[in-house]
Amino acid sequence: MGIISIEKVDHLFWLGRYSERVFTTLKMFNRYFDLMIDQDTEAYKSYCQKLTIPDIYQDKDDFIERYLFDGENPDSLYANLSRAYDNAVVMREELSSDVLAYIQLSLDILAASRHASAPLLELQKVVDYLFAFWGSVDDYVDNEECRNIMKCGKYVERLDLYMRFDADFLHLEKEFSKLMNRLNRVHIGYNLDKLARLTEIINKKEAWKEDSIEALELLGAVIEV
Repeated sequence: MGIISIEKVDHLFWLGRYSERVFTTLKMFNRYFDLMIDQDTEAYKSYCQKLTIPDIYQDKDDFIERYLFDGENPDSLYANLSRAYDNAVVMREELSSDVLAYIQLSLDILAASRHASAPLLELQKVVDYLFAFWGSVDDYVDNEECRNIMKCGKYVERLDLYMRFDADFLHLEKEFSKLMNRLNRVHIGYNLDKLARLTEIINKKEAWKEDSIEALELLGAVIEV
C-alpha cells in the first residue's frame, strides 16, 4: 500500500483508541468493582467523574449492567468495542481477517458475558483477546505505517486514561515515550506547539498533576486526524 488516505488514517487511529479504551478501562473497572462490593456502593460515581462521562445510573447494579453491556449507552464498553470493530471492518484489507477475528471474538465474549454466572471471569477473556489482537497486528499487518498509526491511537488513549486515574509519573513517562517513538515514525499531522507543551508538563515528573487538566486537553489535540 502506498500513501494512506486521510480516511484510512482516521479509521486506524480510532481503532487503536477504542480497542485500548476497552482494554484499559476493563482493568480499571475491576478495581472499582471490588471497591463497590466491599466498601463503597457508590464508588462508580467517582469512576464516572474521572472519565468525565455522565452518571446516568440508578445504583451500582445498574452501573455494572449498563456500563459494561448496554449498546444503547454510548459510554459503555460494548459501545466502544463495537466502534473498534466498525473501524476494523472498514480496514479489513489492510489488517487481514486474522486480525479482525480477535476484535470479533472480544465483542462476542463481551456480549455473552452479560448473562454469565461469573461475568468478571468472562470479561478477562475479552482482555486476553484484545491482548492477542495487538500481537496479531505485529504478525499480520505488513504495512508499518498502518501499525504505527494504530499504536499512536493506542498510546494516546492509554495516556488519557492513566492521566484520568492519577497514574504515577513512571507509568506516564513510559507510555509517553512509546507515543513519541511512534509519532517519529508516521506521516500524519500533529501540532508541534501542543506536543512541546505536553512534553514540558510530563517532564515535571510527579508535579505533572498540577497541570493535569491542561495535559488532557493537549493530549486530545496533539494528533490532527
